[in-house]
Amino acid sequence: MQTNFTLAQLADPHVAESEQILRRCVHCGFCTATCPTYVTLGNELDSPRGRIYLIKDMLENGRPADEEVVTHIDRCLSCLACVTTCPSGVDYMHLVDHARIHIENTYRRPLIDRLIRSLLAAVLPYPARFRIALGLARLGRPFAPLLNRVPALKPLGAMLDLAPKSTARVSDSANPGIRAPEIEKRGRVAILSGCAQPVLDPDINDATLRLLARFGVEVVVPEGEGCCGALVHHMGREEQALDFARRNVDVWTREIDNGGLDAIIITASGCGTTIKDYGHMLRLDPAYADKAARVSNLAKDITEYLSTLDLPRLEPKRLNVAYHSACSMQHGQKITMAPKNLLKAAGFTVRDPGEGHLCCGSAGTYNILQPDISAQLKARKVRNIEATKADVIATGNIGCITQIASGTAIPILHTVELLDWAYGGPKPEKIPGR
Repeated sequence: MQTNFTLAQLADPHVAESEQILRRCVHCGFCTATCPTYVTLGNELDSPRGRIYLIKDMLENGRPADEEVVTHIDRCLSCLACVTTCPSGVDYMHLVDHARIHIENTYRRPLIDRLIRSLLAAVLPYPARFRIALGLARLGRPFAPLLNRVPALKPLGAMLDLAPKSTARVSDSANPGIRAPEIEKRGRVAILSGCAQPVLDPDINDATLRLLARFGVEVVVPEGEGCCGALVHHMGREEQALDFARRNVDVWTREIDNGGLDAIIITASGCGTTIKDYGHMLRLDPAYADKAARVSNLAKDITEYLSTLDLPRLEPKRLNVAYHSACSMQHGQKITMAPKNLLKAAGFTVRDPGEGHLCCGSAGTYNILQPDISAQLKARKVRNIEATKADVIATGNIGCITQIASGTAIPILHTVELLDWAYGGPKPEKIPGR
């Protein structure tokens, strides 16, 4: 794609990077076939190629974002299916990240939209606040149908609809400290406790700690780590995202220097995609660039790390598992086979749902901010999963778990919960009567 940025514009490193990304696009349109919003809406401007044109025009002319640009960029899930499909290597992820920051800095959203986004940014990354919010959501759930009738208030209705009917127990898996292995030590890792996941489903990290201990891995839960920054990063709130990133980089660097780490384990693939990008996010910060790159290089999804441990093969089980590959796993981190191979080795029969490349519609806060499109994608995803006739669904991202669970009666668990069970852990409570 030909570009016409001025030298003054290219002096901005963010603009210079976006210009290089834009120039790789050859207008081929392969991305449209795998873009969930284009497949759903059929609008060229709701495809990666269409959004690229909008972003190019906005940045090249140095103008503030307008309503049209915001509408179509907001509809992007950042699922990155287009990146997987693109034959030209267009780095759409960093391009749309830049566009969102530009929108946040130059566009004044309607009041209700601003308030909702501020509420999400102030609550979701903080476990204590999020737990309180879920308690209040139970009281507000009867009002969801009323809110859903008012377009501007639909995100509030979506929040209430998505909130679990009961609050999960408080687990000590997020308490700082060292979890000793049960056998001879063969590795040392840190684990991201996260923000929303320990509130919504603490069983995931509990299962992770049990499984790693059983196979001789010492796990450090560092003091001071928190939200990875993904939620606010994808809302264009870059300074808040970078603050979260710097805090975690400091915490993990301390552990790297003090006792060494083989890996930083992440059990939510959305977080993993962001943490693996810390080196890029902080590349212009001289105090953090090198440290962030070290952290990104150590970041591993739990299934990536488990694949290095050579877990024993187990006898087949009479349990069919539909594996839903989260977008942040297959497109963001390019992890496709490891989770399925681990499940097969543990004795499960793995089934691949149709249209596995398409997003379920969760995408961080997308199912709140774009509830109508999200609902269509969820229904499509659930139909494909249910067509497998599986007994249980496995995936690697808490957002997908929450989204898909609201549309089907098939139990859905994190992959590591099934692996923990197979290798001697307790049966997950979501699996009845087996």
